Amino acid sequence: MVSVSIDCNAKTINVSLLPQTSFQFHHHHQFLSYPTLPPSNFKTGSPSQRSISLSNPSSTSASTSSIKRLVLASYGGERESPAKALRRVLELPGIHQGPACFDALSAKLVERAGFDFCFTTGFGISASRLGLPDTGFISYGEMVDQGQQITQSVSIPVIGDADNGYGNAMNVKRTVKGYIRAGFAGIILEDQISPKACGHTRGRKVVSREEAVMRIKAAVDARKETGSDIIIVARSDSRQAVSFDEALWRSQAFADAGADVLFIDALASKEEMKAFCEISPLVPKMANMLEGGGKTPILNPIELEDIGYKLVAYPLSLLGVSIQAMQDALTAIKGGRLPSPGSMPSFEEMKEILGFNAYYEEEKQYASTISQPSPQRGYYSAATTPYNIQRRSPDASGQSPRDPVVEVITPEVYGGYGADGSRGAFSGIWSRTLRVKITGRDGFEKLDVRIPAGFLEGITNIVPALGGVNIKELLNDAAEEVGGKQLLDFNDTMGDRIQVFLE
Repeated sequence: MVSVSIDCNAKTINVSLLPQTSFQFHHHHQFLSYPTLPPSNFKTGSPSQRSISLSNPSSTSASTSSIKRLVLASYGGERESPAKALRRVLELPGIHQGPACFDALSAKLVERAGFDFCFTTGFGISASRLGLPDTGFISYGEMVDQGQQITQSVSIPVIGDADNGYGNAMNVKRTVKGYIRAGFAGIILEDQISPKACGHTRGRKVVSREEAVMRIKAAVDARKETGSDIIIVARSDSRQAVSFDEALWRSQAFADAGADVLFIDALASKEEMKAFCEISPLVPKMANMLEGGGKTPILNPIELEDIGYKLVAYPLSLLGVSIQAMQDALTAIKGGRLPSPGSMPSFEEMKEILGFNAYYEEEKQYASTISQPSPQRGYYSAATTPYNIQRRSPDASGQSPRDPVVEVITPEVYGGYGADGSRGAFSGIWSRTLRVKITGRDGFEKLDVRIPAGFLEGITNIVPALGGVNIKELLNDAAEEVGGKQLLDFNDTMGDRIQVFLE
């Protein structure tokens, strides 16, 4: 057994774990015991060593969470699948809090705050992605796409809200497999009919007992077929749709069918919550603390743990405070002010949260001494990279043009043959040059491009204003003419003069 004592003022925790049966540590007068540590996670005769920095050493909850993540890493969690990492969380003592996120940014904030896992919320995703209520509008494809963006943005395990599986048992199997591919550690499946209704709102109806159980069995089968270990959270909405007794019966049946975690939404009292936690005592229970006034009593984590819960979700906190903060900011802007400095992070803090500094550090590995051109007003793009971009020297007035001039390094042409090697009326064009010249309405030359006249594809990427012009027809008319000829001369909608010559 390994015992670790943490100083309240410590900046860094260093832990060495030997392949023994179990370990425990004291922290802020809390005594936390951890389960058996599998010897297979260690090299023979070598301890597993990890260290982690505490972002807020004075905070008991933040420090404890950091220690938990350190312990999980020492278990080998860094090399485990998301589902395995979530199972490690479930094996740890105490209750585990999971705020609900609705996009990649909110998920990153949950992870930065030190939480061991998080949920996705159908309510929040429907609101943020569609601007619509959680009444069945959001689809499987939209949920799994948003989920993949979330799971790829964080390293902590994510439990995904999968509504009612988006159909019958066969749809449930597809949903589970899709969530596994998207990187979810767990999936919540409910027994509502379609279209579903948000928990704690009116109009909820559930499918029959048999169909509800078959959904869970289908989820278990999908997990086996993929060789995954995804956590299946079985949710019942029958407390409000039918009765409390019905919800208890379904929960027991879900556990028998292979669910890993049980969840009855909208329980109406502390007594109901206690009775629920007595069903299948070995199967973890999940609580839903709906902020702002739902049907379930709001209890603190210690109270929930005493009742028998293992996981607790906070579905609306991040979405709710975001809505309020945006409304306050818009009110300030409409009144001719900026949001108060205390209501938002600084620009530097935002860049750090979003990973700009980490990006800049990594970017140094791939630094090049050759500068790359930047597109100017849509007249040339990445498609023009073979072109040599130079700035003209000052003119007689001593002024330099504001935009660079593009000189084309003309590649070898095909002589009198077409691109496919055949001769024809148009084949001679490959030996001619098409020149596109743009002069700004201020008199400065903006663009001077020369390309093989037979290369018509992509020319509108250089000059969008030529999109409606049949250049090939103009070239056909001029193909037999000797010497240069002006094909076009017009002003675009921005007032710039566009000239096209065949040279």
